[in-house]
Amino acid sequence: MIEFFDEENDFKAGALVCIDKDLDWTSFDVVKKVKFGLQRKFDLKKLKVGHAGTLDPLATGLVIICTGKGTKQIDKYMGQTKEYICTVRLGATTPSFDMETEEDNQFDYKHITRELVEDKLKEFIGEIDQVPPTFSALKINGVRAYKMAREGEEFEIKSRKILIHEIEILNFDNPSLELRIVCGKGTYIRSIARDIGLALDSGGYLTALRRTAIGDFKVENALTVDGFLAKLSDF
Repeated sequence: MIEFFDEENDFKAGALVCIDKDLDWTSFDVVKKVKFGLQRKFDLKKLKVGHAGTLDPLATGLVIICTGKGTKQIDKYMGQTKEYICTVRLGATTPSFDMETEEDNQFDYKHITRELVEDKLKEFIGEIDQVPPTFSALKINGVRAYKMAREGEEFEIKSRKILIHEIEILNFDNPSLELRIVCGKGTYIRSIARDIGLALDSGGYLTALRRTAIGDFKVENALTVDGFLAKLSDF
């Protein structure tokens, strides 16, 4: 999906591109690929390109890319409601709250039932306090938290208010829990996985994550990076 902000159909004047990010790519990888493709296609020495919200390398799904003067609208898209489909592994934890790091603790999970999960998930609806992962891009005294975490440094990340609109169980096959989550800006789904495990008197970490929507933009209407580069031949 490509939308232009004026009638010129000009990426330099401003365009929005919806990309379905591949696994193991960073959001910046997507930006670099799109930018390089556009510069090569239109012989541009300079072109502003940015993304409206980071998606972890171990996640797939919707990334909004803005080009040219359209980069001025990035903050607007970053503030919109987002939808995710995720899978949580109950009964264990990892330092990163996902599969970037190895399991460090195991817990009993046989007591967890669908009814218990449904009851505990009610506590996550609305405005809640959330502590972001130490393995995150947040800056602590000017240094990315994940860099400090990987070096074994000890530091504290303060909790913040986030807004959860909806949480729906898509599948429960203990210890695997698949959820659809609709949330506001600044939400870490990895932290939700950790907190759900704690609420269930067990552990939990993220094993799969896919962003399916940002505001009215849907991943089913997005292009892969390769699909976008191929579509450039139409311009």
